[in-house]
Amino acid sequence: MAGHSKWSNIKHRKGAQDKKRGKLFMKLAREIFMAAKQGGGDPDTNPPLRIAVDKARSNNMPNDNVDRAIKKATGDLDGVNYEEYTYEGYGPGGVAVMVKVLTDNKNRTAADVRHAFNKNEGNLGENGCVAFMFNRSGYLVIDRTSMETDEESLMLEAIEAGAEEMETTAERYEIYTEPEAFSDVKASLETSGYEFVTSEVTMIPETYTELDEEGVEKMLKLIDMLEDNDDVQEVYHNLDADESILEKLA
Repeated sequence: MAGHSKWSNIKHRKGAQDKKRGKLFMKLAREIFMAAKQGGGDPDTNPPLRIAVDKARSNNMPNDNVDRAIKKATGDLDGVNYEEYTYEGYGPGGVAVMVKVLTDNKNRTAADVRHAFNKNEGNLGENGCVAFMFNRSGYLVIDRTSMETDEESLMLEAIEAGAEEMETTAERYEIYTEPEAFSDVKASLETSGYEFVTSEVTMIPETYTELDEEGVEKMLKLIDMLEDNDDVQEVYHNLDADESILEKLA
């Protein structure tokens, strides 16, 4: 699983933009709703819900919003019924793209996703056309600049807790886990005093597609258009972009 920094560079760039858009709470609420709908409203017995709630709280989502989303899912409050779908295709230059959506109108959302691909030199494909290029993984990030810690000690603790791998960059420690081990690893490291700037179960590409500056710019426009859609929860891709290009386009 080495080499994920190519993926995380863009992910962190996009994460910073997501928070500025003002749509984050709505998307987090839908994620909580779906997890509670599928596995019940108790985070202690529903790991996906616990992960969704932790993610919401790490982004400073008010508890009232969290509780409201759970109550809507369990029928204690009236609300819209959402369904989950995943669309797959290729962006500019053949970049593999997966789009996870939660929607109350599949036809509307499918048309919007297709339009985004078509407008940005991409192609929406059949289910399964790129999914094999990605692995589902737990992902934990510790900010090195705000927390003093010994790299070797952290790695040993993470591995003992059940993590698969840890990568170190100038700014971050990035810890990867099996999806089933994510909650246990996170809880163990939190008990030791570690704090995370990112903690989620996500899709990580096995291989990457490298683009030049023009291609990266086109791909980022596709990502922006997809993520700007209220129904889109996550956009996964295998774009490899040089840091200097990302900084120039930021």
